[in-house]
Amino acid sequence: MEENYMATTRNGHELKDMYNPETNTLDIRSNGLYPSNVLSNMYSNGFLFDGMECGSMEGFLQSLKRKELDKQRQICSMKGGNARKMSVTSWQTDRKQVWGMFADNDQQVNGESLFLQYYNQVIHFSGEHRMDDRVIEDVLVPLIYRCVAK
Repeated sequence: MEENYMATTRNGHELKDMYNPETNTLDIRSNGLYPSNVLSNMYSNGFLFDGMECGSMEGFLQSLKRKELDKQRQICSMKGGNARKMSVTSWQTDRKQVWGMFADNDQQVNGESLFLQYYNQVIHFSGEHRMDDRVIEDVLVPLIYRCVAK
């Protein structure tokens, strides 16, 4: 049964309003009020990807860290919190492609130099800190396909 996405509490914790009216931005978090919570990787928004059932975006992302197809399927089908517990760090050395995505005009975070100390594949997108629909469609999705196809 699907959780109540309009709830104001979860597991005894009060959910927070993640909308900032001054900047007109919504911080996407699993502990946020609707719609922040349902946009989070952790929310159980199920979908199909190449015929594989994914229980959440977190399940999909964690499954990419595994080489074994049966383990990928298992993790991909999981909801957010359970999928996050399946995280491994070995993928950082097992897989050759680790990409960093950085906005050209990010005023909040400048992590590219730190990233480049460990990895060498960087992609830039025009804009600020948060990705919009255009960046997801034009940059992120093609990058995921490129990495998964290898």
